[in-house]
Amino acid sequence: MGDAVITGESVVVHRDIQTGEDAHGEPIVETVTEDVENVLVAPGPRADIPDVFRPEGVTVAFNLHFPKPYDTDLSGARISVRGQEPLDVIGSPEPYTLANTPTLWWMPVEVSRADG
Repeated sequence: MGDAVITGESVVVHRDIQTGEDAHGEPIVETVTEDVENVLVAPGPRADIPDVFRPEGVTVAFNLHFPKPYDTDLSGARISVRGQEPLDVIGSPEPYTLANTPTLWWMPVEVSRADG
């Protein structure tokens, strides 16, 4: 057995940014994307939504770990993992303190999407 090395993957963060208002006062929203390298990607929970609530439903979820020094606010963002459709960020992820993260990664982010 050789040396084990943990490597991250590239993900794409999608954010909707209001860039102005139209003639009727409605917001003009533009989606901007950002490639983030070296994100650890782990499968999310193995349980699907119960059949009672969604007979053919399935939950797509990942636990992502963003590298230092990335600490951009991801509230309301969507993230594409492995070329899939964007998944919704759950909550408002915050990084751990530097003192408590001896590795390269410090901000856990949960993402999911329910289909069906």
